[in-house]
Amino acid sequence: MADFEGIFADLSTLAGTVNSAEGGLPAIQGLVEFTQTALGAAGASFAEYGTAGGRVIAASGASLWTVGRQVDAAAGGLGDAAGGRIVELPVERLPAEAGQLSGRGIRWMLATRVEVAGVLVGTLHGYFTRPGTADPAQRSALALVAGVTAHLYGDGRGLPVYAETPAVAALADAIAVVGPDGVVRSWNPAAAAVVGRSAGAALGQPLPVPLPAVGQVIVHRLPDGRWLQILATGLPGGDGRVVTLRDISEAYHREQARELFVAVTSHELRTPVTVIKGYADTLADHWDDLDEASRRDSAERLGQRARELARLVERLLSAVGDGSGLAAPVPLPFDLTEAVRSAVTELPTDSRRRVRVDLPDVVPKALGERASLATVLAELITNAIKYSPPDARVEVSGVVDVGTVGFRVADRGIGVRPEHVERAFERFWQAESSSERRYGGVGLGLYLVRRIVERQNGWVSLRPRERGGTVAEVRLPRVDLGPGEA
Repeated sequence: MADFEGIFADLSTLAGTVNSAEGGLPAIQGLVEFTQTALGAAGASFAEYGTAGGRVIAASGASLWTVGRQVDAAAGGLGDAAGGRIVELPVERLPAEAGQLSGRGIRWMLATRVEVAGVLVGTLHGYFTRPGTADPAQRSALALVAGVTAHLYGDGRGLPVYAETPAVAALADAIAVVGPDGVVRSWNPAAAAVVGRSAGAALGQPLPVPLPAVGQVIVHRLPDGRWLQILATGLPGGDGRVVTLRDISEAYHREQARELFVAVTSHELRTPVTVIKGYADTLADHWDDLDEASRRDSAERLGQRARELARLVERLLSAVGDGSGLAAPVPLPFDLTEAVRSAVTELPTDSRRRVRVDLPDVVPKALGERASLATVLAELITNAIKYSPPDARVEVSGVVDVGTVGFRVADRGIGVRPEHVERAFERFWQAESSSERRYGGVGLGLYLVRRIVERQNGWVSLRPRERGGTVAEVRLPRVDLGPGEA
């Protein structure tokens, strides 16, 4: 571990770099890697929390395997650790991760909550191979990193990463009192969290967002992409205005997603329907003029397009319905290698010829739902092919470690931007939202993959691939582990 002064010197340098950067996931990853070094830990991780719960979005060292996994602050001993209190726990107190951590030689965890205006936005963890007690330098370093992280979330620069509804949105209404001259007289903590400007920076200054007339409502876009609804009411005697600021980003993006869904789905449905109608008309109108080979080819193409249409409709119903199409399975042991190879053979011929499979012959059995694996693999391979050059290979390989078994789908395509690795799993999300998108799709594939895998107590993650491309990784519990060890 670095010396006491060295830790703070390094953190000051890192904080300066973070403050001058765009923020988002790269900044959080840098803070996690710094945490591991400063604590002298075997690994470190950061879990981000929204109203729907938590998910690990950045990790390093011995905890790298946790990226993409859902987590619960209460289960990790952090449920009551408010106010920046540092928690020390042996791994036996972490039932969900005990098997994985102990299998990697991890014996002890040091962690703290990251809060904005008293609201949980994340938890920061360091993992150690020896039991012990944190020294003052370690505690101070962890607290300072948590403070820098909270500052990033308070500013809202590129954050949150995955949470569709950030936890800070659950705060009470943001309220500002503005004098007749437009200068801020009062600025509550919720306003600081929603706008990303502290009371010290806001008081005595012009309102940092457009000031509506009394009774008027303005919708305003912040520099970080969030949307505010701003409403002003008058104070008695014309002594200024009370301004209410509400983060409506979720509702705004939901409406945008609906509009995009209608437009894109219309296009995606129209394409196979047009092709099916064309081949059907050809067979009906020119049956006697076609030779046997042409008839067979047309029939095969009809079947292929019909299957594509059925698959698209099934995805739409599963994603926009009540979830009944994805009922929780009864987990059973199955041979992952055999299931993956079988799923590849079920792919369309054009896709199958671009896949290279490199799996070990014998791996521990997975615990989950074998039948759903074909859907998961097909979605990931289709996605990889769509964003790759023509005829580029997609590689499918195995993953086996002390707690899980799974597979990776890797391509050499356009890659995924770090700030998009979690957003890509959102329903209807598209990296390109214009009407002139280069790549088709409704934005449901990865959303369904994550739902299917997590219903089997597994998890899935994306990451950029070195020298270009993307790696998607699916992990499932191993059948030879006890309950809760995966």
